Amino acid sequence: MSRALRRRAPWAPPSTWQRGDAPPTVVAVPGLGLSVEGWRAPGLVIAGMRGTGFAAVALPAHGLPARRGEPLDPVTSAGRLLARLDELGAGRVALLGHSASCQVVTEVARREPDRVAALVLVGPTTDPRAPTWPRLAARWLATAAHERLGQVPLLVRDYSHSGLVTFARAMDAARRHPLAPILSALEQPVLLVRGPDDRIAPQSWHDDLAARRPGIETVTLPAGGHMVPITHPHDLATAVVPFLARHAAPSS
Repeated sequence: MSRALRRRAPWAPPSTWQRGDAPPTVVAVPGLGLSVEGWRAPGLVIAGMRGTGFAAVALPAHGLPARRGEPLDPVTSAGRLLARLDELGAGRVALLGHSASCQVVTEVARREPDRVAALVLVGPTTDPRAPTWPRLAARWLATAAHERLGQVPLLVRDYSHSGLVTFARAMDAARRHPLAPILSALEQPVLLVRGPDDRIAPQSWHDDLAARRPGIETVTLPAGGHMVPITHPHDLATAVVPFLARHAAPSS
C-alpha cells in the first residue's frame, strides 16, 4: 500500500514553510496550484530584513490537492486559513496573497478583522474587465510570453501535485468572487504589488482598487510578470518590507 502511494505521489511539497521559532507575524498563501516553495525565497528576505517570523501555508487548491466535491471558493478557503493560523499559534498577522489567494486573505480580513494587521496582494485576480474563461486565458497567454522559462520545472511539479481539475474548479469559483467591494469595506492598510509585464493584474486594475478608499497603496516592481514571488523574490521583498514596517509589528 505504501509503495502504491509513493507511485501516485513521488513528490509532495510541505503544507507549511516557516522561518523563525516564534509564531509568525507575516503569513503568505500560495496562488492557485502553487506550493509553499514559491514563497520560500521572498520569505527568507522578508524575515531577514524584518527580524520577524514568516510562514507560508498551503490550502486545498493552493498547494494541496482537493478531494472530489470539496468546496474551493475563497470564503471556504478563508475558514481553512483561519484554522491554519490557529495551528501556528499566530495572533495578529499581516497576510500576503498571490493571484487568486489574494481573495482568500481578503476574506479572512473581512471575517476576522482583529486578526489581520495589513494585507499585501500580489497580482490580484478578478479584474471585472476579464470575467470570462476566454478573456482570462488571453491574459494568461499574454503574461506567459514575458515569464522566465526557469520557473517551468517548479510550475509543472506544483500543478501536477495540486491537480489541473482542482485548479480549474478553484479558478471558476475565484472568478465569480468580486474582490473590489470587499476591499472597499475593509479598514486594514493594503499594498497592491505587480510586475510590469503582468497582464492578469494590469495597472488599470490596481489603480481602480487603490481608488476605492484611502489606505490602499500600489507599487509596480522594476521587472517581472505574474509570478514575481518565484521569479523576482528580492524585488518583491524590497517593496513589501517598508509597508510591513509601517503596519505590522515584528515578532516579540
